[in-house]
Amino acid sequence: MARQVAHETEQTAQAEQPVEPSRQKKVLVIDDNPTIVELIRHAVNMQGKYSVIVAYDGVQGLEQFYAEHPDCVIVDVRMPRMDGYQVVRCIRGDSVSAHTPLIILSAMIEEDDQLTGLLSGVDEYLAKPFKPSVLCATLERVMQITPEEREHRIERLAVEDLEELHDEVQSRREMVAHPAVPPAAAPKRAATGDMSDTAASV
Repeated sequence: MARQVAHETEQTAQAEQPVEPSRQKKVLVIDDNPTIVELIRHAVNMQGKYSVIVAYDGVQGLEQFYAEHPDCVIVDVRMPRMDGYQVVRCIRGDSVSAHTPLIILSAMIEEDDQLTGLLSGVDEYLAKPFKPSVLCATLERVMQITPEEREHRIERLAVEDLEELHDEVQSRREMVAHPAVPPAAAPKRAATGDMSDTAASV
């Protein structure tokens, strides 16, 4: 399965030009499953413009965050010592790091889980199993969010009711199911079939 994931990400990366390591943006991946960490690392690295830092629980993730100052964080929810929601709240609660792009990637896909993620301040909530192409498109999208847009959204979430939050979750599910990928980054489809593989759900 890892070989299939690698094949899709190689197709996605064909349109990308490598960036010098000194100019690459940093992505911190926090997940207690080493297999998932490596799948995410491979998908992100294949874009050629990010370097990946890893951590295997929430506490280690925060230590890496303040040591490495990443440009984006991809975090699981269920982890030892500190869960992903707490990690997100810690990052959002620090004025220095409050506008860091944050993505939750989790097998916890119930609506209440996603609402908790959005209320904690995460930019996007993706479900496992995941498609590398969707993860990469989401990464590009959250990297484009401005501090003003993020602040406005957090303020709106703080005052809107549960029904409106429900509508936002449904809207985000549709966006993830049918992501808008820029033409330059759109994966080339093989003539023999559709690359619809997914990474393992853990």
